[in-house]
Amino acid sequence: MRTKNLLFLLIVFIAQFTFSQEMKEGFTYLETGKYKKAEVFFKQILEDFPTNKTAKLCYGRAVGLTGNATKATRIFTELLEKYPNDFEVKLNYAESLLWGSQFQKAKSYYKNLVDEDDQSFSALLGYANTLSNLKEFEQAIVYVDKALKVSPNNPNALVSKKYMRLGLANTKVTDKEYDEAERILNENFSSFENDKETLLNLANLYLISNQPEKAKATYEQLGLDPKNKLISLNGIALAHHINGKEKLALATSKKALEAITENTSETEKNQTKERYIQALIWNNKYTAAESEIDTLFANTDEPENWMLSLRATLNIYKSDFKKSIADYNLILENDSASFDGNLGKANALKASGFYENAYKSANNTLNFYKKQKDATQFIKTLDKQFTPFVETKAAYSFDNGNNKAYSYTVNSELPLSTKFKLTGSYNYRTTSNDVLNLDAKSNNILLGASYQLLNNLTVNGSFGFTSSEAENNSFNQLLADVSFNIKPFKLQDLQIGYKRDIQSFNAELIDREIVQNNYILNYSLSTNFNLGWFTQYYYTSQNDGNTRNLLFTSLYYNILKKPSLKGGFNYQNISFKNQVPTIYFSPSKFHAVEVFINLIKDENIAKEKEWFYGLTAATGFQFIEDDERQGTYRIQTTLGYKFSERSLLNFYGTRSNIASATAAGFTFTELGLRFKWYFLGKPIYKK
Repeated sequence: MRTKNLLFLLIVFIAQFTFSQEMKEGFTYLETGKYKKAEVFFKQILEDFPTNKTAKLCYGRAVGLTGNATKATRIFTELLEKYPNDFEVKLNYAESLLWGSQFQKAKSYYKNLVDEDDQSFSALLGYANTLSNLKEFEQAIVYVDKALKVSPNNPNALVSKKYMRLGLANTKVTDKEYDEAERILNENFSSFENDKETLLNLANLYLISNQPEKAKATYEQLGLDPKNKLISLNGIALAHHINGKEKLALATSKKALEAITENTSETEKNQTKERYIQALIWNNKYTAAESEIDTLFANTDEPENWMLSLRATLNIYKSDFKKSIADYNLILENDSASFDGNLGKANALKASGFYENAYKSANNTLNFYKKQKDATQFIKTLDKQFTPFVETKAAYSFDNGNNKAYSYTVNSELPLSTKFKLTGSYNYRTTSNDVLNLDAKSNNILLGASYQLLNNLTVNGSFGFTSSEAENNSFNQLLADVSFNIKPFKLQDLQIGYKRDIQSFNAELIDREIVQNNYILNYSLSTNFNLGWFTQYYYTSQNDGNTRNLLFTSLYYNILKKPSLKGGFNYQNISFKNQVPTIYFSPSKFHAVEVFINLIKDENIAKEKEWFYGLTAATGFQFIEDDERQGTYRIQTTLGYKFSERSLLNFYGTRSNIASATAAGFTFTELGLRFKWYFLGKPIYKK
């Protein structure tokens, strides 16, 4: 009897050994990633041994790993019904839920497995990976560390932990916790020295947090591996652009273009060409960029989205927004989730005056890319354009004619929608002349509104009155200011207006109650080659029977973008019908020519807790009647500080001797303080 049992056990052992040997080939397929072959192999095994658990487990894994997660889950469910307490079957079932992206279901199932055996490496790692897929990265790292305690330095667990850190760092970047994100990413280098993906994420962090020099250094570190040369150069070019060093960006892009070889992948070739064309655009080399883009389009029947995006970007820089929007629409037809398509279209719509649609495109960007910095900032900037504010100014002025003046002004805007806003202003001014023993004061009140009739046409209107008291006269007069702002063509602005006001430069003029009716034309032209032209014309009729023609024109060149630096020439021509020099400056002919330079860091560009400034210096000559020419100068300066996104304060000053009242010369000086406060945190229509 004993011999029979031993014989039976021997037969079973031989059969099992033989069966295991037969399946060895299938195991090899699974281990080497040849899942399709493994599926075919174990399917054949099951035809001969339909109840074999190991074969069915392997078949289920092969099916799942080839992409049929639903079928794999069904196979493991059948096994669970037959072996409900088999831990290996449970692990495979849980993994099949991961393959099928059933992460919530996998989370609760893996949690039970970990509770059942908290020393199971597979259960701990599976649970950690599930949490990672659910973007619960901090908890995922806790469990992958537990898995690493069970199996120290396990390569699969270390790789999983690397991606968990990348995911966690990305959430920190989204929440603007840049220092914490940097710390998390640097932890990856303890297990993966100079890891490519970690370096790329670190460089991206530095770009987003406006640390271009650190980004450049990180891309250089990435480029120490020759395989990453193009990625490195393309990244360095972008870092130079973020840093405002456009010429260096273009030079680096040229190096990258020259480094392309026959072995370069198509993806890297395209990325390098894309960066080069972007660098041309950043440097205002629009003709060269257009030529490169035309070549791309000529070599393909169906342009890819990155090509369309380049053409759209070029047209935005050239202010051809209609063409840009058309290309962004094509991009979105191909891929509705395209970041470039959605946010690029938002920028083009905003620049075109289609503010409601710009909001929609920006919000659509955030639907696909939660908390994305550029889209969030775009909406924040657009909100600010329509957020109510109040602005106050206090100024003191004096001249060499012994006139002094103090003024206080309050302006406010109350946008009720992206098209309609209410406006209001109040000005109190006192002026005196100690030599003539004259003084006067005035109160001006204006209430108005502005409405955008079309995307390129806005009408503005303000009406009010002035109440003035002088030495011999007290009066009330109607004030009016009406204008149409038009964008007739790209790069052009036109303003046509009418303004009724009172001559109030000094006390004597206020006493005379001289009403001015000004008919105004302003025209501005920009170009794609940094040249600009501004012209202003005033025709003024006065209730004292006099009329005035005033022409001012300025031709300038934009030398730098950041900070803005431009220089040019100004010309001014003034003529009055009647000459009354004892009352006010009223020559029959006056000409002034000056050369100027203007340096400015605009308050809209300045960040929170940052200084902004402006300086204009001009010198030239003026010609009054037939007198000898006189030298002129003009200095204007501004220095301010932005306390927050909602408040700022700046000092300003002006000194000039242009448009003299007498042949002996005339100087005028004004000093002032200005405070601006957005008294609501967002537009009224968003409340």
